Amino acid sequence: MPKAYAWTVLAPAIVLLLSLCIPSGFANRHIAFMKRVSLLQTGVALTLALAATLFLAFSGPVDVALARFGSRGAVTFGTYFDSLAAVMMVLIAVLGFVVVRFSVRYLDGESTQGRFLRWMSFTLGSVLMLVLARDLVMFTVLWMCTSFGLHQLLTHYPERTWGVWAARKKFLISRLGDLMLVAALWLTWRTFGSFDYSRVFAAAQAMRDAGQESVAASSIGLLFALGAMTKSAQVPFHSWLPDTMEVPTPVSALMHAGIINAGGVLVIRMSPLVELSPFAMDLLAVVGAITALLGSMVMLTQTRVKRALAYSTIAQMGFMTLECGLGAFSAALLHIVAHSAYKAHAFLSSGSVLDQAAGTRVEPPRPMGPRGLLGTLIASCAVSFGLVASTEWVSTSLGGSAHGTVVLTLVLGIALTQIIWSAMQTGLAAVAIRGTLAAAGAAVAYYAGFIVMDHLLSASVSHPVVPQSSWHVFILVFVAAAFVGLLFLGGLARRYAHVPMVQRLYVTSVNAFYLESFLHRVTAWVWRRPMPVY
Repeated sequence: MPKAYAWTVLAPAIVLLLSLCIPSGFANRHIAFMKRVSLLQTGVALTLALAATLFLAFSGPVDVALARFGSRGAVTFGTYFDSLAAVMMVLIAVLGFVVVRFSVRYLDGESTQGRFLRWMSFTLGSVLMLVLARDLVMFTVLWMCTSFGLHQLLTHYPERTWGVWAARKKFLISRLGDLMLVAALWLTWRTFGSFDYSRVFAAAQAMRDAGQESVAASSIGLLFALGAMTKSAQVPFHSWLPDTMEVPTPVSALMHAGIINAGGVLVIRMSPLVELSPFAMDLLAVVGAITALLGSMVMLTQTRVKRALAYSTIAQMGFMTLECGLGAFSAALLHIVAHSAYKAHAFLSSGSVLDQAAGTRVEPPRPMGPRGLLGTLIASCAVSFGLVASTEWVSTSLGGSAHGTVVLTLVLGIALTQIIWSAMQTGLAAVAIRGTLAAAGAAVAYYAGFIVMDHLLSASVSHPVVPQSSWHVFILVFVAAAFVGLLFLGGLARRYAHVPMVQRLYVTSVNAFYLESFLHRVTAWVWRRPMPVY
């Protein structure tokens, strides 16, 4: 029965990976067939994913090796299926079903649509199998397969020189992330003598209980953190994401709503190992905070829809990384799920938004002063902190510490302020009331979602209690001050647009603080190709 259950769990990914058996030439010659096959694959994968998750609720997690390879069976093929894997499997299956259905219509009439659908299914299958992997070798191989499939999709239009250039930059950064994971594999084997999740996590727990400190164990956590940063577009590895704007819209949706989350999944899954390295946790918190701040500022100044959405993704992944660094793994998982749903909808509807906006006159917002913004912030934070205080589970879990709870609650208060402030600037009482109610509803939904996600993740080993770092107070004060400052800067930018310092900051932000130039030069040097004109 366990092996039959394991094959059932892996079936959604296997169904999608079978698309690799179809040659690209055949796929392009039989596009109608590929459409039916792709829709059938994603539909079957979604059905099986829901069935496996339902079975998990009654039978509990499963850790089964279906095949062993290498000396002493060190490498296994099987599944490690727990609540974390179930949440991600359902999310990916739903996302894949929606994106493939959109792709069938979006690329209708193109001669290469069959090849596109083939690689779309393969990439989805790789991501699905990645979250179900049983050991570190299997995870790393599927991590590379995901990058390979995404590269094929990024270069779908070889005549688009900038798109090919962006794919090459992504290729270089992905290979750097692969090196990090391979190095972590080698150190894990040398330190723990196994690649199996269950054995490695048990050894890490024993090391933590005994209070042992190991340079090798700390290095493993650091390497996993760096590998996650390359996949989730964290500073300084972020510039590949905004450059991939010439790819088909379904690829953007898959990349921003699905593949970009792989870094977060890596940190959450490997959290028993990552948290053995305090430096890795601090690095995740610092880099996540910087990335969120930079992405938010650049996003506000972009004029192209897709580029603004790209920097929105960078900012959101920064928040997710910050939550991981603070030990708030449940909040990070909730962030992944919510962001995936939002960003898939944003990209798939980006074209229709432009159509709806055509010919529509937009009235400029009514300028309001800093006192009104400060009052809105105080009211929003009062609602946010009031909800936390009324829910003991949230107040003791969010952020993994009291300081983390305060800062993440403050960030939510800032987000609510943005909603209310935008509604108030219209000058219409009805709109202001609807905005306030929407903000309150968002706060309630967030904390309800966190309680659900924390309950689900508590059944997984990837839910350790992270000790408070001596650097956390400094990091959290920086985060709080930076985002309060960003709130006032964005809210009052129009009022003080004539100030030279604000004008210089705007120009710098439009150009993404000029951080992309270095990687442009590195890409040109490695590929021996000049950067194309965008």
